[in-house]
Amino acid sequence: MQQTVSCQQKQYDYLLKFLLVGDSDVGKQEILSAEGLEDGSSESPFCSGSAYKTTTILLDGKRVKLQLWDTSGQGRFCTIIRSYSRGAQGILLVYDITNKWSFDGLDRWLKEVESHAPGVPKVLVGNRLHLAFKRQVCTRDAETYASRNGMAFFEVSPLCDFNIRESFSELSRRALQRNGMERLWRSNKVVSLQELCCRAIVARTTVYGIDQLPLPTPIKNHLRSYALTSFTTMPPRHRGDKRPLPPTPPHPTPRHSCCVS
Repeated sequence: MQQTVSCQQKQYDYLLKFLLVGDSDVGKQEILSAEGLEDGSSESPFCSGSAYKTTTILLDGKRVKLQLWDTSGQGRFCTIIRSYSRGAQGILLVYDITNKWSFDGLDRWLKEVESHAPGVPKVLVGNRLHLAFKRQVCTRDAETYASRNGMAFFEVSPLCDFNIRESFSELSRRALQRNGMERLWRSNKVVSLQELCCRAIVARTTVYGIDQLPLPTPIKNHLRSYALTSFTTMPPRHRGDKRPLPPTPPHPTPRHSCCVS
């Protein structure tokens, strides 16, 4: 039994609760049903006034489980929004690009969310991009609105599976940043395999020890340059230490990767 519980706990690294907010006919359920989202539980464990789904995304090598709540846009479900928004860690503000009224009503939803969950990260989503020939909301107007309210902006199409995962990934990243969790893995992010090798080697030797390694001279030069610019392997110099300083790299600009040309 304990093994089963431990396995279930390892199925994800982070758990986030997101709320989809918008008018009742903007297609929030279409977003939840998109093929790009991995299928999970789709039955609300609390009430029938909202659609519910769980899915897991991969973000910078970490498994993030999302609890997605789609409350109805009708006025009688305002109490549900007030209740769920208090515990939400991210808001997906949805409108229909073919319905100008749904875009004009965003201020009402934004005010409702801000009154119960101030400061929660939000992403503005223009749904039904596959119906762009019926567009009533200009992309530039939506971008301006999102920028004015500090939100990211995506136009999505559940039918074409376009920008669905991208919008949830961006919202997840913002939610983790707000809660200070992203720093737990960002410092360990590796750009490439060469970066990983350089980091492993310089962490176990010194700048002076790199010359003693049985490696080709070009690789030694790159390792020495990486060690000098990362400031992690320089040995402390004591008073009276007469060892010569290592040569300065010919290009003193900061290095962001260890790519052997």
